[in-house]
Amino acid sequence: MTRDKLILRGGRVLDPSQELDALKDVVLAEGRVLKLLEPGAPEDSGEEWDVSGKLLVPGLIDLHTHVYWGATSLGVEAEPLARRSGTTTFVDAGSAGPGNFPGFQRFIVDSSPLRFFAFMNVSYAGIYGFSAKVMAPECEDLRLLHAEECVRVAREFPQTIVGIKVRLGRNAGGIAGLTPLHVALEAAEELDLPIMAHIDFPPPSREEILQNLRPGDVLTHCFRPFPNALVDPKGKTRQSVMQARERGVLFDVGHGMGALSFDVARKMLADGFRPDTISSDAHVLSVNGPAYDVLTTLSKFLCMGMPLLDTLRTATSTPAQVLRQPDLGALRPGAHADLAILQLEEGEFSYRDVHGQEMLGNQRLTLDQVILKGKPWPEADASRS
Repeated sequence: MTRDKLILRGGRVLDPSQELDALKDVVLAEGRVLKLLEPGAPEDSGEEWDVSGKLLVPGLIDLHTHVYWGATSLGVEAEPLARRSGTTTFVDAGSAGPGNFPGFQRFIVDSSPLRFFAFMNVSYAGIYGFSAKVMAPECEDLRLLHAEECVRVAREFPQTIVGIKVRLGRNAGGIAGLTPLHVALEAAEELDLPIMAHIDFPPPSREEILQNLRPGDVLTHCFRPFPNALVDPKGKTRQSVMQARERGVLFDVGHGMGALSFDVARKMLADGFRPDTISSDAHVLSVNGPAYDVLTTLSKFLCMGMPLLDTLRTATSTPAQVLRQPDLGALRPGAHADLAILQLEEGEFSYRDVHGQEMLGNQRLTLDQVILKGKPWPEADASRS
């Protein structure tokens, strides 16, 4: 038996990058997807798993998380989160700024087998005051907004930094208005990278933010409730939002503790407006509810009527495009062999949004096993083989 080769037999393969939803056998070797076979096709010796009845999907990419644990007050540990959610790639959304990013690289990225990327905060100090009792707007102090330092640090860590994060609104930017966005854009343009813009209570307004975003930039918290909701009082998606999408602006869920309203989401979905990416915004105030993790957040959208393949796309192939990492979020031959083996359970399940509104759904996605870089992670149950 060749233990460097893993053959997953009998699973339902869902790979949005290929528009694939079919029963296939998946062969993994040397950390890559080697090939996809018709069920039962012969293959040279390797460790075989029977995954009949399971879903085989690319390892999930959570585009908005806060995993700078121990160094920022909102950070959570990534590995326990991965073990329950099937997330193999975490994107930290601004926990660290230029002043403390080297620590994120050394103590989080370099010390874990998981994959990490980051939108570095435009604020030099990152998100330094975020908890149940302390909320300090890191983008309010203009002395901390330094485009030159952003560029310097991003060029020092190009393997990890995929963009610039800016938090806008009364909670995150205080009275700074659009100034943090202008500084973030200055740095991002110099680096040829996208920005991720957080939106909370005005000012600034959604229109002021959207009109400054460029193709490829990401607006997170796109299904947030009033105020600054992206729907009008009649429940229609605002024209400024539709125009931004036409320009190529991307819309991310970023569930968190305050940014997923079932009422808003249902109205926008009914209006034909689906999120480009579905992310958890997992942090200390959301990881134990209402967001929990990206798998739970995906399940909520599945129960609100999004098709399964399209739902999975928002946490696989589309975020891989945002990261400019074509070998992630896919099960094509040659892609990184990161997989989540999932089950789609039928029943009655209770979900809650950020206002505590309950939704009873008839489906949920649950994790069976993570495959990371072609190998079971954590070590698999030996009874599988």
